[in-house]
Amino acid sequence: MKALGIAHKYGDNVDTDVIIPARYLITSDPKELASKCMIDIDKDFVNRVQEGDILVAKKNFGCGSSREHAPIAIKASGISCVIAETFARIFYRNAINIGLPIIECPEAARDIEAGDQVEVNFDKGIIYNLTKGRQYQGQAFPEFMQKIIKSEGLINYINSES
Repeated sequence: MKALGIAHKYGDNVDTDVIIPARYLITSDPKELASKCMIDIDKDFVNRVQEGDILVAKKNFGCGSSREHAPIAIKASGISCVIAETFARIFYRNAINIGLPIIECPEAARDIEAGDQVEVNFDKGIIYNLTKGRQYQGQAFPEFMQKIIKSEGLINYINSES
């Protein structure tokens, strides 16, 4: 399983209220949520992001509330993967549950810049910065998590197993 796209870069402590502000939680429609994704930190994000792009952040990405709306908005915006130094624990679990691939790799999160072309090999945990010609070793997903992501989320995975 792989992802390939252009990097959109953010800093430390990007919380769920910035990813999808509470004032837009009047819907659970993924497309509606995506239209407001990152609006309080980057008003042009929704206009720049293309299907397959990769979101890169520093420490504690997804901190704040436990709402699933944040990873849903990111995934529906077209982002194929989030790379960060670290993730908030609940965001990490919610992302996997809805089928949004995420990978922790401090070196890649610090080195990748906005606009870099990035490829991620989830099976091996390898991140390639094609723009800079660099490679980073992140944490590969365990097989069961790869199955959940390939199924587009935990519910689909469970339904396919029964």
